Amino acid sequence: MIDATHDPKLTSWVASANGHRDFPIQNLPFGLFSPANEVPRTGVAIGNEIIELQTLVAAGLRQDSVTLDQVLATPALRKSLRQQMSQLLRDPRHADSAEPYLHSATDCTLHLPTHIGDYSDFYAGIHHAVTVGKLFRPDNPLLPNYKHVPIGYHGRASSIRPTDATVIRPKGQTKAPDVEAPSFGPSKRLDFELELGVWIGQGNDLGTPVDIGDAAHHIAGYCLLNDWSARDFQAWEYQPLGPFLAKNFMTTISPWIITPEAMAPFRQAQQPRPEGDPKPLPYLWDEADQATGALGLKLDVLIQTEAMRAQNLPPYTLSQSEARHMYWTPAQLVTHHTSNGCNLQTGDLLGTGTISGPTPDSAGSLLELSEGGKKPVILPSNESRTFLEDHDELILRARAEADGFVSIGFGDCRGHIAPAR
Repeated sequence: MIDATHDPKLTSWVASANGHRDFPIQNLPFGLFSPANEVPRTGVAIGNEIIELQTLVAAGLRQDSVTLDQVLATPALRKSLRQQMSQLLRDPRHADSAEPYLHSATDCTLHLPTHIGDYSDFYAGIHHAVTVGKLFRPDNPLLPNYKHVPIGYHGRASSIRPTDATVIRPKGQTKAPDVEAPSFGPSKRLDFELELGVWIGQGNDLGTPVDIGDAAHHIAGYCLLNDWSARDFQAWEYQPLGPFLAKNFMTTISPWIITPEAMAPFRQAQQPRPEGDPKPLPYLWDEADQATGALGLKLDVLIQTEAMRAQNLPPYTLSQSEARHMYWTPAQLVTHHTSNGCNLQTGDLLGTGTISGPTPDSAGSLLELSEGGKKPVILPSNESRTFLEDHDELILRARAEADGFVSIGFGDCRGHIAPAR
């Protein structure tokens, strides 16, 4: 899948793209945006700009325009558009014809890239599963099914929002262990979860599972995903059916679809399972997926409080993890989701679950960082946090790196906490 679009020598006539942290010409993610007071349209992020997909028609590189849903559903079309856009953006002869279709990203509104019909969230980060399990079940932190089954649950698609959307502190039912009856009120243990989102491209028919060897072809791209969590609600409600109101009040994603083609240089071998762990059942095992199905991504979590903004302090890095800590590959998640005949559809979104590393400073949630609220995290502003407070801003970032290739990023996934209504 590595081709001329990944050449590290490529530069663009869009000057801000050259050396850009997230969106050099080697990335070219797709998204939905609208310039000020204009209707949404499909675009590609390039440096600090967004260029309309329609530019390809104006430049004579295509005869017809396409929708983003068509891009998602058709791998060959997605690859062709990426190659055509790379050609347009590196050839200065196209600059004049493209100029009316080029917009400063700061002047645009970013939207969810497509209608999300369904959203499922997995639990693929084994270090998170073990650490959280110890908090709730010290003698039995990892349930016996975890190493056999990619655990997941059905989430709420209607409350997914793009970066920068305000997160209203949820209200719900909680019960402290030392009282007889539950109470209702704003969450006191609001948390983040560092996850990746997996966009489904080509769907499958109801009753027809997706084979593990073909699952990667059903993935249209990736994003960052913050599955906001009310831990006090979760502790009271999660038995026996799992997460509900503790999770469905809000999920934030980065709005650009980072394509499998852009990620091709950053594929890795899946981390070997520890000695003694069971090998997955045959329907979940593919040698090619094990050899190249993991993602080489470095993941950062940053916080900026109201006091930090007042003191002109930059966001503080809470945690640094890597996508390689996932126990299951994205392809295994897709295959397991459809193994009973469930039909995925174009635009469906899968969350990986919290991607924590093996060390305390690589935890993907405050629940882990604060050891369940027992150990406050000290910030540069001399504040402390066990869980998120009103007016905090939480930022997720991802960076793909590999020797011999230009690094690419996902763009920020930001959320601002507002008081409960």
